[in-house]
Amino acid sequence: MLRDQDRIFTNLYGIHDWRLSGARSRGDWDNTKALLEKGRDAIIEEVKTSGLRGRGGAGFGTGMKWSFMPKTEGARPHYLVINADEGEPGTCKDREIMRFDPHKLVEGALLASFAIGAHASYIYIRGEFVREAEHLQVAIDEAYAAGLIGKNACNSGWDFDLYVHRGAGAYICGEESALIESLEGKKGQPRLKPPFPAGVGLYGCPTTVNNVESIAVVPTILRRSGAWFAGLGRAKNSGTKLFCISGHVNKPCNVEEEMGITFRELIDKHCGGIRGGWDNLLAVIPGGCSTPALTREMIENCPMDFDGLREQGSGLGTAAVIVMDKSTDLVRAITRLSRFYKHESCGQCTPCREGTGWLWRMMERLDKGDMTMDEVDMLFQVTKQVEGHTICALGDAAAWPIQGLIRNFRPVIEQKIRARNASAA
Repeated sequence: MLRDQDRIFTNLYGIHDWRLSGARSRGDWDNTKALLEKGRDAIIEEVKTSGLRGRGGAGFGTGMKWSFMPKTEGARPHYLVINADEGEPGTCKDREIMRFDPHKLVEGALLASFAIGAHASYIYIRGEFVREAEHLQVAIDEAYAAGLIGKNACNSGWDFDLYVHRGAGAYICGEESALIESLEGKKGQPRLKPPFPAGVGLYGCPTTVNNVESIAVVPTILRRSGAWFAGLGRAKNSGTKLFCISGHVNKPCNVEEEMGITFRELIDKHCGGIRGGWDNLLAVIPGGCSTPALTREMIENCPMDFDGLREQGSGLGTAAVIVMDKSTDLVRAITRLSRFYKHESCGQCTPCREGTGWLWRMMERLDKGDMTMDEVDMLFQVTKQVEGHTICALGDAAAWPIQGLIRNFRPVIEQKIRARNASAA
C-alpha cells in the first residue's frame, strides 16, 4: 500500500490552494530550471528508468514513446498534445488533476515538451469540463506571469507556449489520431497508421500524444528519480496510479494507490468494503466500461495493474473501477454500454459502423430474454469479427464488454432466457 510520503497528487481532493502559491508550497515548480538543465536525453532516460506506462489506457512506455520523436528539429516543428478528453464512462481522474492540481500538469507539459524538442503544447480538453478548463487556464496564465513558461521559460533559454483547446464532447476524440484531426479543425475520425504521430502528427509535424496523468507525474519522477518510481508497484507495472472507484461500494472515491495493490485491499482500505458485504459482489469492470467484467472469484485477490488484469482476461485501462452488487441487472448494464458505443462510433469503418448497431440490437433482445443459446454463441462470434478489424480500438471497446458477459457470466444470461421462456409458457 502507498505511503503518504510517496503520494504525487497531494491536492487530489481540493483541500488546499490549487493556484501557483499553493502549488509551490507543495513542491511544484521547485528549481525546474535544474531539471531542464539535465538535457533532453537524460530526461527521457530517467522516464524510461521509472517504467512509467501511459495512464490513458494502452499502457505503452512513456519514455519509449518520447524516444520515437526525431532527435533534431528540422523544417517541421515538434508538438506535444495532451489528451484531456476524458470520455471513458466511469473515469474521472484527469478532471481532478486539472481542477485541483493543474500546475503539476503545466510543469509536466514544459518538461515533456523540452524532452521531445517541442516549443508548443496543446491540451485538448473535453468540452463538458468547464470548471477544469477554467482552472487550467488560470494556472497557465499564472505560469506565464511568473516567467515559468513562455519566452525563456524558467530562465532556461527554452521558449515554450501552452494552449488549452476545448473539444465538443465526442468520445472518439480520445483516440490520439482523431484528437489530432479535431485539433486541426476537421471531423474527429481516426487516421490510418502508419504514419504514426511521431512522424506525421499535428499539422503534418512530429507529435507526441500523452494522457494528463502521464504528463502530470513527470516532474515528481525527475525530482525523486526514476528508480524511486520504479520501486513502487510490481516489475513492468511500476509507480502510483489514480483509481476511480464507483458503483456499489460504501464510499465511492478517487484515490492514488500503488500499482499492484489487490482489488480487495483497494476496496477495503479506501471504500469501506462492498455494499452489503463481499458475498454480495456480483461483477467488477476494472478499467473503464470498455474492459470485460470479472467475477468476484477472478478479481478479489487480483493485482490491480496492467499485467495482473490482463492475465484474468480484462485490463487496467484507465483504472476506472465499476463495482456491481447482486442487485444489478448485469445484462441490462452491458446493453446500456452497447448503446453508448453504437452512439459514439464515428462510422468510418464498416465493422464498427454496422457491428456496434447490430450488437446493441442483439443485446436489447438478450435483455428481454428473447434469444436462444445458439444466438448467444453467434453474438460472441460477431464480437470477434468486430474486434481487431477497425482503424482504432472503438470496435474492440464495443466487443469486449459483451465478450466478458458471455465468457464470465453465462449463468446470468441463461437465467434471463429461462425467465422469458417460463413467462411465455
